[in-house]
Amino acid sequence: MATALSRVARSEPSAYGQCRIAIVGFGTVGSAVARLLHARHQEHGLRLSHVCNRNVARKKASWIGADVVWTESMEQVLASDVDIVVELLGGLEPAHELVRGALRRGKSVVTANKQLIAQHGPQLLKLARDRGQYLGFGACVAGGVPVLSGLHDGLAGDRLVQIRGILNGTCNYILTRIEQAGSSFAEALREAQQAGFAEADPTDDIDGQDAAAKLAILARVGLKIDASLRQVACRTIRCIRALDFDYARDLGCTIRQISTAKLQEGRALLSVGPWLVPNDSALAKVSGSQNLVVSTGEFGGETTFGGHGAGGDPTAVAVVSDLLQAARGGSAGMQLPDHEAAPCVLPADLETPHYLRFIVRDRPGIIAELAGVLARHHINLEAVLQRPGHVKPALPFVITLEPCQQQRLEEALAQIAEFDFLTEAPLTMPILR
Repeated sequence: MATALSRVARSEPSAYGQCRIAIVGFGTVGSAVARLLHARHQEHGLRLSHVCNRNVARKKASWIGADVVWTESMEQVLASDVDIVVELLGGLEPAHELVRGALRRGKSVVTANKQLIAQHGPQLLKLARDRGQYLGFGACVAGGVPVLSGLHDGLAGDRLVQIRGILNGTCNYILTRIEQAGSSFAEALREAQQAGFAEADPTDDIDGQDAAAKLAILARVGLKIDASLRQVACRTIRCIRALDFDYARDLGCTIRQISTAKLQEGRALLSVGPWLVPNDSALAKVSGSQNLVVSTGEFGGETTFGGHGAGGDPTAVAVVSDLLQAARGGSAGMQLPDHEAAPCVLPADLETPHYLRFIVRDRPGIIAELAGVLARHHINLEAVLQRPGHVKPALPFVITLEPCQQQRLEEALAQIAEFDFLTEAPLTMPILR
């Protein structure tokens, strides 16, 4: 028997009115999706039929048609004649249960839930294929920037070897505030929360887990590897200070949280953390809550995707774009690999220049002792920088290193950690070259 969705697939665009939409999760993004559907309904005709949310009585909006069903019951949505369920709950449960239930009952799904797709994407896509339904997740990475569809379809003719980008608007906002205003990390975080760019608990953002989920999805779609969250090495931005931006400027750089997925000699390197980025890089010019993704292909070279990566309206654009694809009769959605992942272990011989910032109780011989440890691990110093005006009991200075093996640097830092002149652990960041 033909479903309403399959009839839509065979009809002209004016028949989209047969496609009934349920939004589950009516927060910032959910209400923005509803507004976009309402504003453009004469163009595409997608019809909002259900809104599901906790305490739904407080969510009701007068501008939504009187024929829309408002409910707190996800089961009522699943049992209805809805064609596409838009999952905007966030988190793993009950979102995972909802998406599986919708697909099993012959309903397509569009989601902006990066954690769900990062952890269960391949299995959910297989279920969608088996049931002849569509699973859209273009809004999971970079909000309104069509990076996933660009990697999956626009660059399908190339073989991508690296994806690098700024994927978390909260971190980028915090870092640019420290850079521009000389704020402390705590002050910049508080500003981000007051401006609505950071959650009350920003741990996933600032420690890298949010970007890691997005990076795992990007690696699956773009590099065709079965990357998982466990394989992404995360470093926090909590230790970044205004003085690090001072030293970065001296080096012709700035600091950004960079997400990198790279194939090298049959291995996959996935990492999220702060990097020193040269000022002439496109990544250095991304400020505030903007996102930027740069892919590198064997044949096509670099391709850049940029724009607003957060907020209700940009994310709603991505959600509605997926809804239109579903209504056109798309099946399954973007394909993710289901084979074993390439090993995601940092190669011992990977060489990268580094920035090391120390804060010490000053005394003669400190540089010599540090240089001695680094030399014993076959690591060459490139430069030593020390800005004036700091007190000797807590004196900051920076050493930049020539490209060195990551394993050797970690071994050297473990030995350096034993020195009694350190007032806190050294800060280390790779330098993008």
